[in-house]
Amino acid sequence: MFNHVMVGSNDIERSKRFYDAVLGVLGAGEPVRNEAPTGHIRLFYIHAGNVFCVSEPIDGQDATAGNGSTIGFKCKSLDQVKEFHDVAVAYGGKSIEDPPGLRQSTMGEINLAYVRDPDGNKLCAIHRP
Repeated sequence: MFNHVMVGSNDIERSKRFYDAVLGVLGAGEPVRNEAPTGHIRLFYIHAGNVFCVSEPIDGQDATAGNGSTIGFKCKSLDQVKEFHDVAVAYGGKSIEDPPGLRQSTMGEINLAYVRDPDGNKLCAIHRP
């Protein structure tokens, strides 16, 4: 259904350091760096058939986090969920909601961790046992 997900950044180099580390936990390598004709920079992380992008806003306005938006990253284990969370915090992210761990939901048990990236975008690390 999705081709890619993109978030905005007010500091593309800070975002690169953050996402290099966090997405590296999931096995993503260096992003493809693209400079648009307008001069704004975009980073494309391509991994396992998925594309996650970080971009300076094209309109020149500040990037803002979407209220109510969450981007979920699939993990292979609870340990990977915890590592995603810990690396995110170590690279300038902020831990939010409950600590990483097992949750009961109407869809069964899930391992979750929630963080905000340095620009305030809400990220979820998720593993379904």
